[in-house]
Amino acid sequence: MKYKKELETARKASSEAAIIIREFAKSETFGVELKRKNDLVTDADLASEKKIIEVIKSVFPKDRFLAEESNTYTELPSGRVWIIDPIDGTTNFSHGFPPYCVSIAFWENREPKVGLVLEVANDEWFWAVESDGAYLGDQKLSISEITDPSKALISTGFPYSQFELVDPYLQVLKNMMQKTHGVRRAGAASYDLCCVAAGRVEGFYEYGLNPWDIAAGMLIIKEAGGISTDWKGKQNKLFGKRIISGNPSICKFLEGEIRNCFGEENLEL
Repeated sequence: MKYKKELETARKASSEAAIIIREFAKSETFGVELKRKNDLVTDADLASEKKIIEVIKSVFPKDRFLAEESNTYTELPSGRVWIIDPIDGTTNFSHGFPPYCVSIAFWENREPKVGLVLEVANDEWFWAVESDGAYLGDQKLSISEITDPSKALISTGFPYSQFELVDPYLQVLKNMMQKTHGVRRAGAASYDLCCVAAGRVEGFYEYGLNPWDIAAGMLIIKEAGGISTDWKGKQNKLFGKRIISGNPSICKFLEGEIRNCFGEENLEL
């Protein structure tokens, strides 16, 4: 397998980060700070990120990092880059409410090569390597084949900072409630994407996302047979903030509903 060493390193880094996160969860005394409205960072985030970077640097000392708590990039650098979310679902974690995940992706020349998402509370390991499929543990994943929206379960994330778009978002949510089997909100985009890959839900949409939220999950969905686009139905951009994922039919349905509710002017960053 190509990128085997990168995958093994991501696994080791995730495992050691999870140990740290679980210890903080047991203590229930960790510090919580507010980066901006409704955007939290905990001592566990900082310690997890430090450990992940330390483990990866010990194997690949020349590689670059795009990590949530120490990021300085506004676009993806060329070459070898690790994209890290030390705890995706920090708000969930700070309340002791699963899921919360470690998300690690390895990109080379601006293309995803390895993606790993560890849902810490339930010890679920989702992973993918380019051209080698997507897996939950040793079980191969495949997206849902359901194409009828009325039989589909959809996942999403609620806005926590861009409240000027709440009204059209709520209209989309209303439409999803009326036209699908239902809507779920896990509170961790990396986990949502893995649920699409595993066929647990048929589609996912959200806005206000960052590269570390989606860098691993996008590859896992792709290797499970799905697609990820922006809100215009074009190839998703890592820094594009808006994403739709699922099989092509469900993605087309979500794109249409979002376009109708948000209007053309709100489909891009």
